[in-house]
Amino acid sequence: MVNFSLEGKVALVTGAAYGIGFAMAQALAEAGAKIAFNCRSQENMDKALAAYKELGIEAKGYICDATDEEGVKAMVADIAATLGPVDILVNNAGIIKRIPMHEMPAEEFRQVIDIDLVAPYICAKAVLPGMMERRSGKIINICSMMSELGRETVSAYASAKGGLKMLTRNIASEYGQYNIQCNGIGPGYIATPQTAPLRERQPDGSRHPFDSFIVAKTPAERWGTPEDLMGPVVFLASEASDFVNGHVLYVDGGILAYIGKQPK
Repeated sequence: MVNFSLEGKVALVTGAAYGIGFAMAQALAEAGAKIAFNCRSQENMDKALAAYKELGIEAKGYICDATDEEGVKAMVADIAATLGPVDILVNNAGIIKRIPMHEMPAEEFRQVIDIDLVAPYICAKAVLPGMMERRSGKIINICSMMSELGRETVSAYASAKGGLKMLTRNIASEYGQYNIQCNGIGPGYIATPQTAPLRERQPDGSRHPFDSFIVAKTPAERWGTPEDLMGPVVFLASEASDFVNGHVLYVDGGILAYIGKQPK
């Protein structure tokens, strides 16, 4: 029988104070996992802990910058001491800066790379020794359609997410011998509070131009929801995916498979 249960497992989901990280952590908890997460502000931590509590989830939160190698090592050690060793790592924390490349300061480019690519490397590095020792582990990197596609104003983000796809494949290649699976999830355009302004109706009742663009480019003819990512993350975290390694599962409603509608 296919086993999707995560009973007895410990999952660390980075940046899971809200949005898709929160939804994925909720899904892992509902499948039986004990949840740890990090964020960088006390305000977001307080809101997140209250939201988890409302769902009946006893999540353990850490104020920790995922780009701080020593801080991440200390967090992983504390999780091991209090909840148990990390069995599942979901590298979700990330940022995007929409700035034309020729106007983007190198400092801001590096910041995106640091958070979206170097931080997953740091977090994976922190949990890998324990996973190697136990000969078991799941690492899930939250990639993007920008792991495959370019788009104006997102040179840093696309560079980082393309790199994260290759880091995913390399972890799978290097540590598969230890029964460690590393896969990615590539979300499409997801309806969250952060993207709400792009979906607001115009004064004349028409769709926002970007909303129209996304719906027209998506065979499903809708935005994704955080809930659309819940099944995929449980699959990749469970024994059901034990022979899936180095793969990026695109949860995009079919955008990457579709050339788009012919203009009328």
